[in-house]
Amino acid sequence: MIASVRGEVLEIALDHVVIEAAGVGYRLNATPATLAGLTRGEQTRLYTAMIVREDSMTLFGFADTEARELFALLQTVSGVGPRLAMAVLAVLEPEALRKALAESNVAALTRVPGIGKRGAERMVVELRDKVNQVAVPTGPPGAETPSTPVREQVSEALVGLGFPAKQAEQAVDAVLADQPAATTSVALRAALGLLGKNR
Repeated sequence: MIASVRGEVLEIALDHVVIEAAGVGYRLNATPATLAGLTRGEQTRLYTAMIVREDSMTLFGFADTEARELFALLQTVSGVGPRLAMAVLAVLEPEALRKALAESNVAALTRVPGIGKRGAERMVVELRDKVNQVAVPTGPPGAETPSTPVREQVSEALVGLGFPAKQAEQAVDAVLADQPAATTSVALRAALGLLGKNR
C-alpha cells in the first residue's frame, strides 16, 4: 500500500493533483482545501489512501494523517464510499467534522451534497464514539500559499463540489469583501459556510 507521496507538483486540477515521485506521476484525488495549499513546480508531501476495486486503483491525497484517518473512518458507515467521504471532508474540515459528530449536529452533516437526514443520523450514531480516537496532528501543516488568484480558485472549487457558478461567485465575493486578505483555504471554508446557510 502507498502511504504517502513526496515530489514535485506537476498539475493541479479541480479534484486532483499529479505529483512526480521517482520519475512516476501519481494522480491523487484531493479536497479543494488540500489542493489550495499546493503550488505547481514546488515539492510537497501528501499522505495517501489507496482504494482498490475490481476495475480501478485510486489514490486519495491528504495534507495530514488526521484527514486520512477520518476518510477511512467515514467509509466504515454503511452507504459511504470514497467519493462521499471526500465530499464530507471537502465541506467539513476535520475539526468541524469531529464537532458535528460529537454534538450530533445533523444539520451540519446534511450540508454535504449526497447526505440526507437519515444518512447524517446514521453517521452520528456509528461515528460519535469513534471519532475521538483519531489522532490530531501536532506539527504545522506543510501547505504553501497558492499562486492562482483566490477568487478564481475558490469559485472553481465550489463549482467542482456541485454548486452553481453564479451562486459560487456571489459567495466568494461576499467572503472576500469581508476578508480581503483571506487565503484560498480560509475563503473556501467561509464560502462553504455561507452556501450551507443558504441551502
